[in-house]
Amino acid sequence: VSRAYAEAVRRGFLHGEVGRGTFVRAGGPLPSEAPQARLTRRQDGPIDFSLNLPAAGDSAAALAETLAALSGSSELAAFLDYQTGSDLERHAAAGAAWVGRLGVQAAAEDVVVTNGAQHGLLVALLSVARPGDVVLTEALTYAPIKALARHLGLRLFPVALDAGGLCPDALDAACRSTAAKLLYCLPTLHTPTAVTMTEERRREIAAVAERHGLLIVEDDVFGFLPEERPPPLAKLAPERTLLVTGVSKSLAPGLRVGYLRVPAPLQASARAAVNLSCWMTPPLMAELASRWIADGTADRLNGFQRSEAQVRQDIARRVLGSAGAGFDGAGFHLWLPLPEHWRADAFRMAAERRGVRLLPGEVFAVEPTRAPQAVRLCLSHEPSRQRVTKGLELVAALLGEVGDPGALVV
Repeated sequence: VSRAYAEAVRRGFLHGEVGRGTFVRAGGPLPSEAPQARLTRRQDGPIDFSLNLPAAGDSAAALAETLAALSGSSELAAFLDYQTGSDLERHAAAGAAWVGRLGVQAAAEDVVVTNGAQHGLLVALLSVARPGDVVLTEALTYAPIKALARHLGLRLFPVALDAGGLCPDALDAACRSTAAKLLYCLPTLHTPTAVTMTEERRREIAAVAERHGLLIVEDDVFGFLPEERPPPLAKLAPERTLLVTGVSKSLAPGLRVGYLRVPAPLQASARAAVNLSCWMTPPLMAELASRWIADGTADRLNGFQRSEAQVRQDIARRVLGSAGAGFDGAGFHLWLPLPEHWRADAFRMAAERRGVRLLPGEVFAVEPTRAPQAVRLCLSHEPSRQRVTKGLELVAALLGEVGDPGALVV
């Protein structure tokens, strides 16, 4: 009986509280749920489509195994000390191997280890930009880059997008009109539109960058989700591209380890930026990521993310039908253009009243007043496919409503 109770708790059917007893969970996981979903995320309250995090998988079991192995190490104290050159090189070599999975060859000296990919973006900007510089980016872009630019005194200039991603002609025009020397972009599973640029489009972007002497900061945190994808810009234009990636989106969000592949002339400034901003990546975190990359755990956990992304995109396709423009079986988010009678901010508020959180287009717009009337839905944060389905059904119903007081634009 005790073992049966323990198994029911592990599967999420029961919840025990010391001194109160054991209770049946409302809306427990369906039998079809992915097994061993162990990240600590709420399974009640509002359904959250606002956070673009990886799905809950079996990373906890992998962590327990690796920590057990580390506990027997005779060099455990080293992970609580400043790192030596050899330690840094070993972790950078693991990062080079991980970057290699994206199709970009890199040696250990080409890789700077960071506190996650967002810190990698900060390091990249500190390395190549100065206050007052203009940074070109997609008109819709990763929201934190706007805050980073503001705090660093950089001026973002929006470049038009089309159905294929960043427009080469618009980029060329922006280079001519601003004399900017830096582009930040997300060619694979773009946030928020989920568009992946074709290889032809990437070559056109690389050609524009070559013509104008443009450096590129390529955000490739979602590059590990597609089984097949076009080559990164860092492969097409390696001498002018800083590639930012990591493990938080592809393995587990709390594993804050990023890898910045840097052209040789900029490597010293990138390492100085790490020292300035955090001194070093926590050695224990870097060691965990390095071991997982070396022993195949990273590939296994990333494989789960790929398969779960496909399942959840299939759910979205079934529930939303033709309403969604940004369906990509490789990614965890989609872009939902709204009917004419909805404004994005009103739709967000109406969805929240029904218990669904999502983000409107203006959050991602460099010029919020020109944002499209659309919302981004992230399908991966919720631990239960059942809650994903329920949330999407609420969104689908809301799309068809025409009389929601306070939310409908007349």
